[in-house]
Amino acid sequence: MDDIQFERAMVIFAHPDDAEVQCAGTLAAWIEGGKRVTYVSLTRGDKGTQDPEMKPERLVLIRREEQLEAARELGVEKVIFMENDDGVLEATLERRRALTRVIREHQPEVVVTHDPWMRYQLHPDHRASGTLALDAVISARDRLYFPEQLQDGIKPCRVRRALLFATDSPDYWVNIEKTLEKKIQALGRHKSQVAQWPNWAEWMRKRAETAGASQGIKYAEAFKRLVLS
Repeated sequence: MDDIQFERAMVIFAHPDDAEVQCAGTLAAWIEGGKRVTYVSLTRGDKGTQDPEMKPERLVLIRREEQLEAARELGVEKVIFMENDDGVLEATLERRRALTRVIREHQPEVVVTHDPWMRYQLHPDHRASGTLALDAVISARDRLYFPEQLQDGIKPCRVRRALLFATDSPDYWVNIEKTLEKKIQALGRHKSQVAQWPNWAEWMRKRAETAGASQGIKYAEAFKRLVLS
């Protein structure tokens, strides 16, 4: 990524399937290149259905397994579920504390998350997830944030870059010509979600084509890049 060499990336997202929709082509390319990727799902995805017979508790189990299958498809090293309820996520201090600990424990050099500043982003969980992730990146860096965590032998973590997906201010594009089909295969593991989404695979191809058009790339994923240190 630009001038930085990195080994570990962490993707922090609101719901099971968000990572596959937004950045799985990039992740597949990184993993094929030897990078280690950790997922953090901030909510349980317990409201993501139009099935009138579906109960939240059952949906949580379904979506958890789907996310694990999608992660295996890509080669993601670990999936962490933060167990917050879907639709009501807020960037509270306690959630920031918990996510700071996760970042410190795994020491990513790159964090990938939602752009909390995207204009007209309607989903409250997407706004809150981006804010929470970036706030926790700052907390993880400086030892006087949540210092009790350091007593457990955990060290501060200096994240070097953040990539924000679902952005209206892209300035960084990843060529996914070789990994688009892997992305689609991984997203297809979320059967409970794509079943509600007609022509989803073709839509994803068209989206990647649109993202790459301005850069002369056949298929791409677009991000806002933050250089943190």
